[in-house]
Amino acid sequence: MKIRIAIIGLVVGTLLTPFIANAADSDADRKHPGAFVKDSVITTKVKTKLAAEKLRTLANVHVDTDRDGIVVLSGKVRTQEIADKAVAIARATEGVTSVQSTIVVKKDD
Repeated sequence: MKIRIAIIGLVVGTLLTPFIANAADSDADRKHPGAFVKDSVITTKVKTKLAAEKLRTLANVHVDTDRDGIVVLSGKVRTQEIADKAVAIARATEGVTSVQSTIVVKKDD
């Protein structure tokens, strides 16, 4: 009986680990909730514009917006042209003050 309870506890703990890891709020230092909402809106706008381009590799570009409208792009794309296009799209988005790119160009083997 004790082994069964221990196994159930282990399984439940394993399943909850990703949720516990994501529970930490990285935006906890924000002084005003409006800043978080503004950043989320900018991130959504950039992601929507990237999706509208319908290039499959743009789906691999991750978008994060820091305070003050600074957009950080990361991920992997096939060509430098696609990376440049993602940066141009982000720069052209309303509310973006600057763009930092850590996109890696990796051709499919």
